[in-house]
Amino acid sequence: MPTATDDLGEQIVQLLPRLRRFARSLANNVPDADDLVQLAIERALSRSDQLRPGAQLSSWLFGILPNAWIDEGRARGRRTRLFAAEELGENVADPAANSQADALSVQDAMARLPAEQREVIGLVLVEGLSYKEAAEIVGVPIGTITSRLARGRDSLQAMLGAPA
Repeated sequence: MPTATDDLGEQIVQLLPRLRRFARSLANNVPDADDLVQLAIERALSRSDQLRPGAQLSSWLFGILPNAWIDEGRARGRRTRLFAAEELGENVADPAANSQADALSVQDAMARLPAEQREVIGLVLVEGLSYKEAAEIVGVPIGTITSRLARGRDSLQAMLGAPA
């Protein structure tokens, strides 16, 4: 007979792709993002009694991720940045390498954004959450979400050389 923990585990498994995408927008690094998701899930499972009845599991987990990232950042200090992925050197003559370079340009631009803007872009533009949901997760008014998103978009366009 399934228990509440089994049901919670199944729900978490369904949220994994979204959690990983959001963690990548926070961490700017796939291995760090995977570690962050694991840490957030560990916290969620160990503190599942804190999930309020009727509350959305996704909002709760999306709220745990940024806090876990801040905790990890404080614990580790700054990490060295990787300027180019190893994969770029493997297929120098491959036309598909340009798409990898474009992806790295976007990742680099995202990494240069302030954490508040990166977080909101990850929630609203990448995950497709509403402004209201993002505001609840981040714990700020909707107007703050709107302004952070607008400044983040403008900054990304300027860094990537896209027309406004």
